[in-house]
Amino acid sequence: MTSDRLTRLLRPRSLALVGGKAAEEAVRQCRALGFAGPIWPVNPKRSEMAGLPCFPDMASLPEAPDAVFVAAPAPATIALAAELQGTGGAICYAADFAESGEEGRERQAALLEAAQGVPLIGPNCYGMLNLFDRVALWPDQHGCLPIEHGPHGQRGVAIVSQSGNLALNLTMQTRGLPIGYVISVGNCADVTPADLIEALIADERVSAIGLHLEGLGSVARFSEACLAARKAGIPLVALKTGASAKGAALTMSHTSSLAGADALTNALFARYGVARAHDPATFLETLKLLHVAGPLRGRRITSASCSGGEASLTADLAEAAGLETPDFPAATQATLEEVLGPRVHVANPLDYHTYIWGDLAATTACFSAMLGADFEASLLILDFPRTDRCSAADWDVTLAAYRAACRAPAAPGTVRIVVSSLSETMPETVAAALLAEGILPAAGLPEALRAIAAAASIGEAWANPAPDPLPELPGTIHGEPASWDEVRSKAVLAAAGVPIARGKVLTLAELEDPATQLPAPFPLVLKAVGADLAHKTEVGGVALNLSGRDALLAAAKGMSRLSDTFLIEEMVGGAVAELIVGVGRDPQFGLFLTLGAGGIFVELLRQTEQILLPASHADIEAALARLPLHKVLTGYRGKPGCDMSALVNAIAVIAGWAMAHADRLEEMDVNPLLALTTGAVAVDALIRIREPQA
Repeated sequence: MTSDRLTRLLRPRSLALVGGKAAEEAVRQCRALGFAGPIWPVNPKRSEMAGLPCFPDMASLPEAPDAVFVAAPAPATIALAAELQGTGGAICYAADFAESGEEGRERQAALLEAAQGVPLIGPNCYGMLNLFDRVALWPDQHGCLPIEHGPHGQRGVAIVSQSGNLALNLTMQTRGLPIGYVISVGNCADVTPADLIEALIADERVSAIGLHLEGLGSVARFSEACLAARKAGIPLVALKTGASAKGAALTMSHTSSLAGADALTNALFARYGVARAHDPATFLETLKLLHVAGPLRGRRITSASCSGGEASLTADLAEAAGLETPDFPAATQATLEEVLGPRVHVANPLDYHTYIWGDLAATTACFSAMLGADFEASLLILDFPRTDRCSAADWDVTLAAYRAACRAPAAPGTVRIVVSSLSETMPETVAAALLAEGILPAAGLPEALRAIAAAASIGEAWANPAPDPLPELPGTIHGEPASWDEVRSKAVLAAAGVPIARGKVLTLAELEDPATQLPAPFPLVLKAVGADLAHKTEVGGVALNLSGRDALLAAAKGMSRLSDTFLIEEMVGGAVAELIVGVGRDPQFGLFLTLGAGGIFVELLRQTEQILLPASHADIEAALARLPLHKVLTGYRGKPGCDMSALVNAIAVIAGWAMAHADRLEEMDVNPLLALTTGAVAVDALIRIREPQA
């Protein structure tokens, strides 16, 4: 079990710190936190380190330590790894491993071989903070405090980061977030973020896990860890970098990680209920919300402020974040109108004006009524004045009123929030006091609203049946990919159960023979056939709506420069919409499905959704629902909708055929797949696949 393998390393009772300056700083940090167990510095050239006696080598220690911090150059780190047997594992601080090129990759392989299975975090990592147990295997200052026992025991979030400096920066937050673990993983030569997820969810003190990821490693392994976290009820939020071309290139040079396609990262996170943050502030605010309330059951919010400008800003930002600001229920509306009086227009978001500012009883009644709407998130917007120049007395009255209103228990899947429009106007002391009462102190209105949306996305994913983990990628695929022409591609899909248009392959000579039987009545479609004709329309290889034999023959003669073989098909009419159904192969994610507007609109609109394979009918339905085209598919402006069941089934069959050939398939395009009022029909297809070798 991953959690058992890492228990001693993550929750150590004894420490060894090997090296010079960096190890000495880690000793200081452990003592400053108040680590209760033995701390054994190791350095053959020193008699003491930060006031503690030094041991010359690992063999001289009184016993095998639970955790070892190795801060020696790369060659010495490899040698020290061979002395780790019996320990609980080590954190390898040194760089110059796989991130530095081929020689570094060889050193990293040697490091793993020397460790002989002892858990290693890193190399090229900053270290670990465990604030529950006052451990600082960390070669620098940090901004964290120990997590003390509170009303609900010891509770805090864990942060796992591939960037050491980003991890250090996150410890300096002043947002009131209780951080229980910070683990910098660097190159992930041995212990991966997936391993740490499974180990951290076994610690009952961890409320949520934040991940800074430059690469994902094995997505199959990552999917297993996400499912384990979901089963344990521990939500995950990820700050994934490498989305841009420049970001992906920097990721490769920094930690030798494969960034992967960003759209597929989104598909992975959506599938397994991992919230995604795109900036550090939203990352921290989402973690804080998840710590307080966990995943949310929906996206409805209300807010109260004494400013029309703030109410309007909230409405705008909420819409941009994908949140809803519905009208108050009738009972809530009536109560608020009674409390606020005729001069206040009651609406959501609520501008309660300043008539009741400083009136504890009236503001308590106002906030209590607002909370009674039972929306998923209830916000009080309150920016505290500067303490060095101003008095916060009146603000304290408003805060006391909201705290009094919050004494009524909150429903599961909801959260009460005091949010400042600016991050710097939420004092850390206020944040700590609110957290102790189960109220979320949010620093920054845009970040808070994005955090609500992120927590709601987890709730939405967890409301669905848990998906299966992703399969491991196939091994090395041999042979060069061959392109199958449309006829062959459609034939194999038809055999699998994909409906295709009636058609027949004929030569020019056969078309010239009046006795040749055609596949369907006119009008017909004529296409040039050839494995090299991937984009037939652009080269004049398609003729539509041919109304008779003369037109058919003339079109064939015009295409004879492209091919001497032609596909004649029925002209399928009455399509509600045209879709592209594509299958691609990513080196990290494996096969994936792309759905979008098809036909001539593929390049024009570029409106697509990606699904990792294998995909269920529910996955396909959800992806179609996210497309702008979905309005057309379900009937737009009085026009009939498509046969959604037939459409989804056809896509599922295509995806199933792809998975059945996952060891050889490179790519496939079915474009267009016609969504009809009755049924669905594939009218073009192209497959690139590696042929079995003799």
